[in-house]
This record gives sequence, C-alpha cells and structure tokens, in this order.
Amino acid sequence: MFDIEQIRSDFPILAQQIYGKPLAYLDNAATTQKPQCVIDAISHYYECDNANVHRGVHALSERATAEYEGARKIIAGFFNARSEREVIFTRGATEAINLVASSWGGANIKAGDEILITHMEHHSNIVPWQLLCERTGATLKVAPINEAGELIIEAFDDLLTERTKLVGVVHMSNALGTINPIASIIAKAHAVGAKVLIDGAQAAAHLAVDVQALDVDFYVTSAHKMYGPTGIGVLIGKQSILESMPPYQGGGDMIRIVTFEKSEYSELPYKFEAGTPHISGAIGFGKAIEYIQSIGFDAIGKREKELLAYATTKAEGFDGLRQIGTAAEKACVLSFVLKSVHPHDLGTIVDREGVAIRAGHHCAMPVMQFFKVPATARASFSVYNTEAEIDALFIALKKAQDIFA
Repeated sequence: MFDIEQIRSDFPILAQQIYGKPLAYLDNAATTQKPQCVIDAISHYYECDNANVHRGVHALSERATAEYEGARKIIAGFFNARSEREVIFTRGATEAINLVASSWGGANIKAGDEILITHMEHHSNIVPWQLLCERTGATLKVAPINEAGELIIEAFDDLLTERTKLVGVVHMSNALGTINPIASIIAKAHAVGAKVLIDGAQAAAHLAVDVQALDVDFYVTSAHKMYGPTGIGVLIGKQSILESMPPYQGGGDMIRIVTFEKSEYSELPYKFEAGTPHISGAIGFGKAIEYIQSIGFDAIGKREKELLAYATTKAEGFDGLRQIGTAAEKACVLSFVLKSVHPHDLGTIVDREGVAIRAGHHCAMPVMQFFKVPATARASFSVYNTEAEIDALFIALKKAQDIFA
C-alpha cells in the first residue's frame, strides 16, 4: 500500500511553514528534498567514521572506505552496470558530461566529425560539446523538436550519418518533462558507429534504468535529484571504453606510480577519481538509492502519473495559462506561462503563499527560444507531493492573476 503520510514523514523539511503557510515544495526538477535516512547516513559518517578513503590502515579509514565503496556497489546494482569499475563518482551530471567530452572527445573527435544533440538539451549537454567542437573543428548538429516538445524522430534520423561520432540526448527534459525514446536512439546511433551519452539527471529518480539492456555507452546523473546530497553524481560507462580513455584530472588516488619522468595510472574506476572524493556525498547517494528501492518504481511511477494528470487537468481549465511541453510521453513536470504575468513575478507571488516553484529558463535557453518565451514557470512533482499542494499552487496562481489583472 502507498502511504503518502508515511512517505512525507520521512522528509523533515516538509513539515515547516513558509510565510505562515504550509510548505508546498514543487521544485523537484531543480533538486529533491532529502529523507531522514540520507541525512542520518551523512551525519553518521562525520560523527563516527570521518577519515580519508583508500589510504589509511586505521579503523576509521577502513570503515569509511567500506561505506564509500559500498555505495558504489549499490549504484552499480541500481543501474545494472556490468561491474562496479564502470561507476565513476563525479561532482554531478555536469562534470560527468565534461569528463566524457574532455577525455573521450579529446582522444576521438577530429575535424570533420559530427556530434548530434537535440533542441531540448540542458546547457550541460550543449556547452561541453560546443567547446569540444571549437577545440577540434568538429560540427555540432541539433535535432529539432515539435510544438509539443517532442523530438522529431524523422529529422533526427536524417541528421544521423556515418560522420556522427557521438549522440548526446537527455533521457527526460527538465524544462518540458518529455521522455525520449532512448532505446531506439541508442540502437540507431550504434548502427552508424556512433557512441551515445544519455543525460539521466531528471530521469533516474522516476524511471528504472538498465544500462546493459539499453547498451548505452555513457549514462550520467546527479544524486541531488534522486533524494541524495548535492555535489555528487556518477558517470556509468562501458568498461572497454573507459579503459581506453585518458585521465580527466591528475592527482592523488588516480595514480599507480609517479616519477618525474612518467606516471602510470590506477585501474578503473580510480583513474577518473583524482583527489579526496566527496565521501559523505557518495555514502548519502547510496542511501538515497536504497530509499528509492524501498518504495519501488512501480509505486513511484503510478503516484507521479496521478499527480501530473491532476495538475494537467487543472492547468487545462485555468484561464490564460499556456502549457509549454505537452508530449505524449511525459513525466512529472508542468511548465507554463500565464498571460500578463512574468514567470519571475509569478514565482515570487506564489512563494508568499508557501508554494515553491521554479521560474526562469531552466538552463535550457534554446527551448525558451523555440517556444518564443523569455522564461516559464515550472512546477515539478515528486513522490511526496499531494493533490492539496497542487490545489495550493493554483489558488496562488489565481491570486497572482488578480494582482496583474
């Protein structure tokens, strides 16, 4: 049985009031709140086990290393990686994409090659490839979207050629909620010899991901959108590809032998984890994944679909509201503009009613340009949200509308 009150009680931050109103936190696409078990795991590390990993023979270091590597094992199992060696800890999805662009891209992309992305990408899956193209003389191609915010597959197919060396595609759009057909995209890309990077930052808390079944070359995500801490994420890559890539950064823990003449690098995954890692972050990430598993994707998916359907129905009946992003395959994001009210004003007004939403371009300026809007307001839902919170949002939107009438 899905017990919403039990789930909400797991998140201590939700019990507070904002400006005297119950907090309705609807900004989950920016970051999710953290359950008590994640907070406790991080606190326990600092209270009991704080030490550096991999380098000490004393008890604290051994315990910290066991927890850190235990989290890697949890993550590998969650995404069905072939090996824990395929799980590289990074600062988040952004650093993971930059790692691939710098290391794999620097070694494999040359003038005349093409990189194919989509019009709905987050800046993190645009700018690293632009920088790579500037360095190498490669060309960045962009597959278009339609008015519903869906990838135009026929246009994508036309742009995918033997010159395409890498395809970078978001699994689920943060600005639109669109879920892309990544399995078929990966298969098509592999058919022309291209590698594929999937940006899973939005998707991994909402959809089951099996990297082996997908046969994806690189999958990236961030913990903070999966009920985990900020500043930690993962790159999951095929071992054979990762082994062929040069290091991204140099320093401690990524080396086997160092002399002034030459250095030899550690085996995977440590080759890509220079320096002291975000140990507590990794531990918290592992605990967050266990929390997701305790609820299960069937229950999560069912509940979030109910919330999106409820919010969409209210949006469709709200005078002056235009939805941005109406894909047939969509998850738990409601982006919109309200006639005569700028999204930033909207965000400020609804905040005074205790409702937290996001207003802006959502690090997806090309999406805003496509829909010819400067910004959108975005409500994004998670498993701990309720219909009452959505009601509070629309009551607040009506107040904003009345102010600007």
